[in-house]
Amino acid sequence: MKKWLLNWRLFSLFSVMALLLAGCGKPFLSTLQPAGEVADMQYSLMLLSTAIMVLVIIVVTIIFVYVVVRFRQRKGEEKKIPKQVEGSHTLEIVWTVIPIILLIILAVPTVSATFKLADVKPMNKEKRDKHTVVVNVRANLYWWEFEYPDYGIITSQELVVPTNERVYFNLKASDVKHSFWIPAVGGKMDTNTDNKNQFWLEFDQKATDKAGGIFYGKCAELCGPSHALMDFKVKPLPRADFDQWVEKMKNAKPVVTDSVAKEGEAIFNKSCIGCHAVSPVDKRPEQARTAPNLANFGDRTRIAGILDHNEENLKKWLKDPNSVKPGNKMAGTYGNLTDDQINALTKYLMSLKVE
Repeated sequence: MKKWLLNWRLFSLFSVMALLLAGCGKPFLSTLQPAGEVADMQYSLMLLSTAIMVLVIIVVTIIFVYVVVRFRQRKGEEKKIPKQVEGSHTLEIVWTVIPIILLIILAVPTVSATFKLADVKPMNKEKRDKHTVVVNVRANLYWWEFEYPDYGIITSQELVVPTNERVYFNLKASDVKHSFWIPAVGGKMDTNTDNKNQFWLEFDQKATDKAGGIFYGKCAELCGPSHALMDFKVKPLPRADFDQWVEKMKNAKPVVTDSVAKEGEAIFNKSCIGCHAVSPVDKRPEQARTAPNLANFGDRTRIAGILDHNEENLKKWLKDPNSVKPGNKMAGTYGNLTDDQINALTKYLMSLKVE
């Protein structure tokens, strides 16, 4: 008995802890700390629906307790039957009308927000405004490609966007169904192989500063063994800084001066160039872009979207990609590299910077 009681207490303690910790989260990854207009709308709908559910629970609980206490069996009244209200039109009207009213209260703002989030007319105009930013997102096993069609720029794994304005997205997948989600900013929306989904997000500058200048996105659709590792980084910038980044990317060209890095460049051009590009101005058709663009690889903060950006982790990735992301398409696509070749290739990749 004592052992059972102890186990029950431990279970209760861990349950309460799990409930409390479920509400914790970093500002760059938490849906409970909205960082944009879309996230604000979704958060407000969450609060509204939660408030309605809590209200219903409270009312039902009060009625339940009242009935249990008021109509409990008393000594000497074992055969007494309370007055029956079966078929009461008043009660039937009450418990029919009240749920309808609650549904209307929830449905009106939900439908309004849905239509507002679906408004992508600015991105589909024949002549878009020059300040309208459109990003073509292509999901792959297990990495993300971001194309800026109006600027002729393609990046991978790191999404750069302007703050305090709507950014429009075309979403598509190249292999299986994925789902594009930036928890703190809004989403999620599926990326399909047979059709294109469209929506918009807005990145708040104050929330960006609070989050340390970055947010993280994830795949929210089970897509394979490395689904949980299919992350990407989002870097929102003030409009002026974003325009500067665009110009730098347009003019970015790999310049290699280190002798070891030059050896790595030769290895790259022999083994890797068939899949990877090192120029952000990639004019190859979509079908030919089978691996992440590495134009600004040296400026990134993550390797393979999940590892800290340093030479040790890069060597680990190059030596055995499958140990980092099981099932990825890079594993087994090139011959075994020696340690010297991996060192040279690491030096070369780390030198690929926009600056």
